[in-house]
Amino acid sequence: MAEITMTEALNKAIDEAMAEDDSVFCLGEDVAAKQGGGVFKITSGLSEKYGENRIRATPISETAIIGAAVGAALAGQRPIAEIMLMNFVGVCMDQIVNHAAKLRFMSGGQTPCPIVIRTTTGVGVGFGGQHSDMLEAWFAHVAGMHVVTPSNAADARGLMRSAIDANDPVVFIENILCYGLKAEDPGPGYRVPLGKAAVPKEGNDISLITYGRTVLDALEVATDLEKEGISVEVVDLRTIAPYDEATVLASVKKTGRALTLHEAVRPFGTGAEIAANIQEKCWDSLKGPVRRVGGTFSAVPFATHLEQAWIPNKEEIVGQIKASVGKA
Repeated sequence: MAEITMTEALNKAIDEAMAEDDSVFCLGEDVAAKQGGGVFKITSGLSEKYGENRIRATPISETAIIGAAVGAALAGQRPIAEIMLMNFVGVCMDQIVNHAAKLRFMSGGQTPCPIVIRTTTGVGVGFGGQHSDMLEAWFAHVAGMHVVTPSNAADARGLMRSAIDANDPVVFIENILCYGLKAEDPGPGYRVPLGKAAVPKEGNDISLITYGRTVLDALEVATDLEKEGISVEVVDLRTIAPYDEATVLASVKKTGRALTLHEAVRPFGTGAEIAANIQEKCWDSLKGPVRRVGGTFSAVPFATHLEQAWIPNKEEIVGQIKASVGKA
């Protein structure tokens, strides 16, 4: 099979959906051909195929982008709204949380709001504190939202198609450092169901539960520890909210130990919610406390050496695993 990058996978998924359904359109800053097809080129080439009515470049106003997307969704459209960097969602939180997420509840289920909110983030490229945060916990806390993040190109293609199909708002988080990663192209029509985790590596000693870019770290650590006789099972959530509780609990009941890992800061992160749920529902199976690894509780530094120190590192992951299995 041919390989594609995550950038290409997302572009193909959106292209496919637009070709099949005239109600699908994109809007956001710089997304059209005149502006270069998006800062990260996800919508490159689509203006030429579908015109600027369906690939709409907007003013620099996140409030206007999401407000327009909500209105379009209520009128029967399926907008894909790009918020260029995840930190900027703070500008349009009212439209996302008080409008998009609540319309179905406040209309007795009569008013779906099918919006995909694409946004990009990631630590490690020197973008500084106002452009690097993983804020998935903000949205996982809101009823009515799906929160999705792929770790590889194939999943990106399948998750994007499922996100566009969904009748409720989806926050689709893309990590800058994953855009160039290659995987086999699963081909047209491929979908990954929302709310379904993957287990890219099976193991018996501990369950390492993660998502997005840190899946790459988890797999590397699991491979290294296998040489030392420690068998790590890696669970890639893919959908953060609602997450695949059944797969997570089945994994932990098998291994008896669990570690949650995410790039977002450790305190009050989604890993804490998953850890609490594991301890409630797997208490009789656990051989020790559920452990957590996350980013440093501070703004992401701009200086390269400080930024690297901020990121959850493989040494810390290895240390937590070894402590959990009694081989520290």
